[in-house]
Amino acid sequence: MNKGKISGLLPILVFLLLFIGSGVVFRDFYAMPAIVAFLIALIIAFLQNRENSLNEKIQIVCKSMGEENVMTMCLIFILAGAFSGAVQAAGGVDSTVNFGLTILPPNIAVAGLFLIACFISIAMGTSVGTIAALTPIAVGISDKTGFAGAMCVGAVVCGAMFGDNLSMISDTTIAATRTQGCDMKDKFRENFTISLPAAILTTAAFLVLAGNSEYSVSGSLEYNLFKILPYIVVLVGALIGVNVFVILVVGTVLSIIVGVATGAIAISAIFTVIGSGLDGNGGIMNMYDITVISIVVAGIIGLVKENGGIDFLLESIKRHVKGPKGAQFGIALLSSLVDMSTANNTIAIVMAGPIAKDIAEEYHVTPRRTAALLDVFTSVWQGVLPYGAQLLYASAGAAAVGLTIAPTDIIPYLFYPFLMGICFIIAIIFGKKGVQSNGQ
Repeated sequence: MNKGKISGLLPILVFLLLFIGSGVVFRDFYAMPAIVAFLIALIIAFLQNRENSLNEKIQIVCKSMGEENVMTMCLIFILAGAFSGAVQAAGGVDSTVNFGLTILPPNIAVAGLFLIACFISIAMGTSVGTIAALTPIAVGISDKTGFAGAMCVGAVVCGAMFGDNLSMISDTTIAATRTQGCDMKDKFRENFTISLPAAILTTAAFLVLAGNSEYSVSGSLEYNLFKILPYIVVLVGALIGVNVFVILVVGTVLSIIVGVATGAIAISAIFTVIGSGLDGNGGIMNMYDITVISIVVAGIIGLVKENGGIDFLLESIKRHVKGPKGAQFGIALLSSLVDMSTANNTIAIVMAGPIAKDIAEEYHVTPRRTAALLDVFTSVWQGVLPYGAQLLYASAGAAAVGLTIAPTDIIPYLFYPFLMGICFIIAIIFGKKGVQSNGQ
């Protein structure tokens, strides 16, 4: 293997310095849009390596941007946005939340909140959306029971990260599977069998901490099982192996039918909710940023690889890795560091994915295990970073309904992300799965 050049990593280092630096200076890690930092990094990549002409560099970037997995990933992002906008406009989220709260036994209030968040997040494919929907309810349960508001909100965040990591329509799942070239159902099975113990232990922890409560949720809890149907169809279809393009189109059409039939969506608004959701910020439009970022990052990685940056990383990791288990720890560490630096698990996967794929191929780690490692360890850190979107949204959502809690107040109750990481570390150390035998 070519030893590569550390200078090839300069564009990535520039991005990290700009993104983290602006967050520290302005005390807001979203002060600089990620796409702006990535564009600056792309310019730096173009300025490197005088051996290649500008036209040659443009060809390298365009070839990397147009790679099959990158374009497939972007198409799935768009379809997932269409489904999300349609199903939320049809009332699927509200019905799912209310149905869960209706059947929730009073003596498992906080644990039940975690389980409801698990289902909603795996159905919606978004942790932030789940947190936005359930945080006001978590605050209400805290008021009724006297339990710490941070614990109730923490249960929501834990459940939100469960689905963010496992959902078939989550942008992290899409990015992880497409960068590694594996099927979603295979990644799900690899991921679920190890994440399930973490979910069970988290449920047990909340039962112990808050198992003797009585509460009632004020307000209407009306639900319509018909509105939950699109979520069920997408989830079941994905699990049995229906092509992701087909299942997302079917889910979107079914959501529109449900919305029109129940009066939630006007016929004149059918295309609007698919494009931008009910509030103008959802639907396909909600996927624009991550789609464009994915394309730009692919171009940057193309030049980084051409300039020897990827080879340098691989050689550096190779010096400290011995065998497939070491490679898996290397991928886990890479994923963790990139997510802590970017505070966005999808962007972290898009950035780390090509490097992780090269490491996996070098040490014969299966694509499904590599995809699971990328998704898990970015989700572990994304779920506990006090400057990440999840905890910031949770804190802001609680404040909106009268409860003041800092993101750091929630961290002690974030059992699931930590347990998920521990379970995967144990699986790497003691497990025999994840190593290729016949190419898979």
